[in-house]
Amino acid sequence: MFNEEMRSEKPIRWAMVGGGRGSQIGYAHRSSATRDGHFQLVAGAFDIDANRGRDFGVNLGLDASRCYADYLTMFAEEAKREDGIQAVSIATPNGTHYAISKAALESGLHVVCEKPVTFTVVEAEDLKRIAKAHNRIFGVMYGYTGFQMVHQAREMIKRGDLGEVRVINMQFAHGFHSEEVEKDNPGAQWRMNPEVSGPTYVLGDIGTHAFYLAQLMTDLDVDTLCCTRQSFIKSRAPLEDNAHVLMQFTNGAVGTLWASGVNAGSMHQQKIRIVGEKASLEWWDERPNQLSYEVQGEPARILERGMGYLNNDDSAVSSDRIGGGHAEGFFESWSNLYSRFGIVMKAADREDQETVNSTWYPGIDAGIEGVRLLERCVDSADNDSKWVKYHE
Repeated sequence: MFNEEMRSEKPIRWAMVGGGRGSQIGYAHRSSATRDGHFQLVAGAFDIDANRGRDFGVNLGLDASRCYADYLTMFAEEAKREDGIQAVSIATPNGTHYAISKAALESGLHVVCEKPVTFTVVEAEDLKRIAKAHNRIFGVMYGYTGFQMVHQAREMIKRGDLGEVRVINMQFAHGFHSEEVEKDNPGAQWRMNPEVSGPTYVLGDIGTHAFYLAQLMTDLDVDTLCCTRQSFIKSRAPLEDNAHVLMQFTNGAVGTLWASGVNAGSMHQQKIRIVGEKASLEWWDERPNQLSYEVQGEPARILERGMGYLNNDDSAVSSDRIGGGHAEGFFESWSNLYSRFGIVMKAADREDQETVNSTWYPGIDAGIEGVRLLERCVDSADNDSKWVKYHE
């Protein structure tokens, strides 16, 4: 069971860039970060409209003087204060992530950033170098990886319950953008603008979530891949609203990734299915408290979160916040991640590298692999879906 007594140290003084009024993701960050006492929101640069951002921050209970017009001003002014910010979360469009993250790290701040963290692997690796040089934690908000049954799957695969992994099917395919919703939806507009979103739409926006979940569960590395992508809403070209990726892994396994915003009628359909030589596992984010475990020749079984037959000695699985049978969901997953971010940030500040190294959290390496996937998929799709090496 989750240990709420971990809040033995003062909360980290924390700020946000982006995530202002009307932002669902901004609310998710604030609700999850502050839940367990690891973080306290004290400042923000919430909006490109300074007045609107200040009004929003004041309504959150912040001092108006700490609601800034832009992130550079915030970093500079907060650095002058004895009680200045120690960490920042970045919830802005993709094209701004690199510059904001770089400035934050160079200002001595820990960072939690939305994904994809950058447009290129070179930029992402640069952030890793800067974070290491300043002894700062860089967390990437792969928000679904805080679910306990994802880590249950990871432990079962590591233990050999499936035997050698043969097939990995990944998908995140919703239907909310099956029409040209971006005409009237600012949140959709920037996702479909290559200058802001980057070289992909659905692959970067949702495909990277499914890909990282599979990476986390299996620890397998991609050898080669090929990608085909489409813009069924023609105005979205050159960005795709549907994509299929074939993968070959270094252990001989094969995989598929389907990312789509035009799967009409679908809510999420984010499913990860791992097929081994003896058994298979399947996790679906719309039923996150359950894990399907299917052993060849035996009845299929559903494993439930919070039950004693799970790997409760594992620190991720034992983050249950309430007993089995009660539904935990999206905010619990995010809170589990922010709790881990808080633990490693505090450990880094006191130079406790052992705790940093022994605590799992989605860090900059996870961010780098997400960007690498996008680069390789674009390279393949834009060259007649040729097979490309994952690591150049």
